[in-house]
Amino acid sequence: MTQTEIIQILSGFVGSIGFAILFNIRGKRLITAAIGGLLSWLLFVLISKGVSSEPIIYFIIACVISAYAEIMARVLKTPTTGFITTSLIPLIPGGSLYYTMVHAIEGDLNAFLPKAIYTMELASALALGIIVSTTFARVFNKLIMNKVKNKI
Repeated sequence: MTQTEIIQILSGFVGSIGFAILFNIRGKRLITAAIGGLLSWLLFVLISKGVSSEPIIYFIIACVISAYAEIMARVLKTPTTGFITTSLIPLIPGGSLYYTMVHAIEGDLNAFLPKAIYTMELASALALGIIVSTTFARVFNKLIMNKVKNKI
């Protein structure tokens, strides 16, 4: 791992702390949310070395981070949303969205459409990863709860 990648990963941690504070997350939940940001960018760096499709990378990371958020939410007895949101902040396609809007404002339709589609692919991959992981967690939780209720 290069020095640049380490700085990027630490920046994911710091950026997630900032958003966690903005979302009024405090105490050990703050560190947990920031670790999620560190983990999301660490996964991005590692997975991007083997997978070339960025939307697929985003989907995989969103699934893993959502599972992390579900587990931490249960351990810390807090809502999952705060952990998912702050942990995925490093992956928000801000640059892609910026250039999409620049091309739209300039009226450059030939550059706007491909960039807009790509931005939507990234955002959709994040959303789909969250949906898949959260749905799996809810189904898993229901199965466990039904087994526990049946034993009682």
